[in-house]
Amino acid sequence: MLIDRKTFLQNLSIAAGAALLSDFAQADPLFVKKPEMQLGFVTYLWGKDWDVPTLIKNLSDTHIAGVELRVEHAHKVMPDLTPEQRKAVKKQFADSPVKIIGLGTNQQYDYPDQDKLKSSIERTKEFIRLSADVGGTGVKVKPNALHKEVPTEKTLEQIGLALRGLAGYAADFGQQLRLEVHGEETQELPNIRKIMDYADHRNAKICWNCNKQDLNGQGFQYNFDLVKKYFGDTCHVRELDRTDYPYPELIDNLAKMDYKGWVLLECHTNPDDKIAALKQQRQVFDTMMAKY
Repeated sequence: MLIDRKTFLQNLSIAAGAALLSDFAQADPLFVKKPEMQLGFVTYLWGKDWDVPTLIKNLSDTHIAGVELRVEHAHKVMPDLTPEQRKAVKKQFADSPVKIIGLGTNQQYDYPDQDKLKSSIERTKEFIRLSADVGGTGVKVKPNALHKEVPTEKTLEQIGLALRGLAGYAADFGQQLRLEVHGEETQELPNIRKIMDYADHRNAKICWNCNKQDLNGQGFQYNFDLVKKYFGDTCHVRELDRTDYPYPELIDNLAKMDYKGWVLLECHTNPDDKIAALKQQRQVFDTMMAKY
């Protein structure tokens, strides 16, 4: 097909403009896509004594946009809530600037006792339904231990298969199933990788937990790369200005993989003024993100 001179010049101009824009994108930071990860909060220690209204107020005042509610704490968001109470919790968050990200449970699937395993699976289902009812997007569970009387591989497989079934169940409720990297031996990243390979479900994800064991073996980068394809919407961190963990490297890796989830503060200290401490962590996070 013949193209007239005017059309040819127009196409040439468009191509040149696109190339120029591409050059600008590489040279000018204003054209570089900013990471979409957000700072949130886990109520494990700093928020364990706050009811829902206090939690929402404190996080709003410190510009923390999301929260994972640890169950069995003062917020009392538990499966025994009535349908009306669940609606009330959902409305409190919906009417605030704070998003409820989900529930942090202690459910585990490494039990050699199969009755305990079945009980934990059923309890997890209760939390999945609860999270959906209160407006959450997922439920955190965990591996907790290996057992001397059981071959390691069998325990890892058992945990993974439990996750597979629960991930499918959670998907039906629009919830993500999040395995926290946890447990004295189970938190070793090669073991977490095996668990997730056994789980083999697109809705089974991990919640990175910033353990000292992340530095074991071949080091942080190797361990991070081992499981990064399984990352879900949540990542737990301690105080981001601590120097005993490579937080700048973690944030850099999250940025490189275009992580769109939540970096959740699960701080382990006990400051007298937790509001001031949250404000400080907000500033640390913003400073870290300013380089991107």
